[in-house]
Amino acid sequence: MGLWSRFRDKRTGTKYPDSGVEPLPAMEVRAALLALNGTGVPFRVRNALPEEKADLVAEWQVPQLKMTLKTRMRFVAEKGEVLTLDERWDRSPETGGRRYGRGPAPTVSRQWTYEKGPDGRRRKVETFRFDSRDMRNPLQKIVLSSGWTWRGVLSRW
Repeated sequence: MGLWSRFRDKRTGTKYPDSGVEPLPAMEVRAALLALNGTGVPFRVRNALPEEKADLVAEWQVPQLKMTLKTRMRFVAEKGEVLTLDERWDRSPETGGRRYGRGPAPTVSRQWTYEKGPDGRRRKVETFRFDSRDMRNPLQKIVLSSGWTWRGVLSRW
């Protein structure tokens, strides 16, 4: 693999399965991704709408941050790849308007409050935690363990 390929893969978040893992059929990978629903994950995986131009979409609404995350997934069975496009809509802190982002950039947010501890002293207590990798990692794990490549893309297909 050349230098340019490694750079592109790092930028797009492309991951490859371990060598020796036999690729499963596309329908089994699809079923495993849909089976994530109801397992306690904070997002849902659904069939894509025609205008989304994908096979499956993982979607996470985060009301505390006024944010929506989507990962569109398209299966390329001939190559054993799942093409993924990560999208993010949130509020701009400067203007308050909607802001759109694309690509595998992780987003982390935490919120704290101060409370009186058992010893009477003020202490910082985490009240909210968000990490976009909580959606990406389970999806990626299923794809990779199924012997498929997780190929990130930066533009719509």
